[in-house]
Amino acid sequence: MTWLIGAEVTRLNILLTLIVIACALSVVTSHHKVRKLFMELEKKQERTRQLAVEWGQLQLEQSTWAMRARVEKIATKQLLMRVPDVSQIQVISLTGPNISISSVDEQEL
Repeated sequence: MTWLIGAEVTRLNILLTLIVIACALSVVTSHHKVRKLFMELEKKQERTRQLAVEWGQLQLEQSTWAMRARVEKIATKQLLMRVPDVSQIQVISLTGPNISISSVDEQEL
């Protein structure tokens, strides 16, 4: 009878040992996954910082390309454009005293 109790205790010890080993392996596996995910997060954050810097540089470059003095210089030197004389400039108003937007649309149709 005592050897039956001893056998049950031995089986219980083996079962508990296997459960502890399984838990330890799951802890190690989850810790490894956490490390991998954290490294991936760090890489993504670094890429985000790089893209933010690049975005700032592109905005600066865009503002440089669109500067009025630069556009005017290219227009006069490369395209040989010039500002027209005052006598050649005509200002056309879309909404005059006798013209309404609806009448302009009707005339075009």
